[in-house]
Amino acid sequence: MECEICGKPVPEHNPIRAKIEGSVMVVCKECSKLGTIQKTPPKPKFRKQNKSKKQNNSKNKVYSRNDEPSEELIEDFELEIRKARESKGWSREDLGKKINERVSVITRIETGKMTPDIKLTKKFEKALNIKLLEKVNNVDLNQFVNTQTGERTLGNIMKIKRK
Repeated sequence: MECEICGKPVPEHNPIRAKIEGSVMVVCKECSKLGTIQKTPPKPKFRKQNKSKKQNNSKNKVYSRNDEPSEELIEDFELEIRKARESKGWSREDLGKKINERVSVITRIETGKMTPDIKLTKKFEKALNIKLLEKVNNVDLNQFVNTQTGERTLGNIMKIKRK
């Protein structure tokens, strides 16, 4: 184990933890003077066993490709929402009452400062009778392999939007 500041070796059996600039780090004796030494958390003496055989599946859940969303928000959602609202002759307050949302939320969405979640997007679609979600096709990642290194990187997959 090494000091997270200077890189000197730190004993593994008794590391010094110090809070420096708001972060708790494993440090050597010299670097521990830069902050306040933290107490080591006590080790539990015994482990309480759960009598029921019910397991918590949220920690051990395996995610598959089927869990990924099949719909995504269209690119110019804020313009579509504003145009549809104005074509119906509604103010932001009127739309807020129809979908039970605050005017500030509608304003932030229409100005592009906020992206609505799926639930709110469906409220907009129903109230304004517009389509904001589009189907996403499965992408073959093998087409994004870098020809030089043979690896996939995020830069190979992403489409960079330039304004």
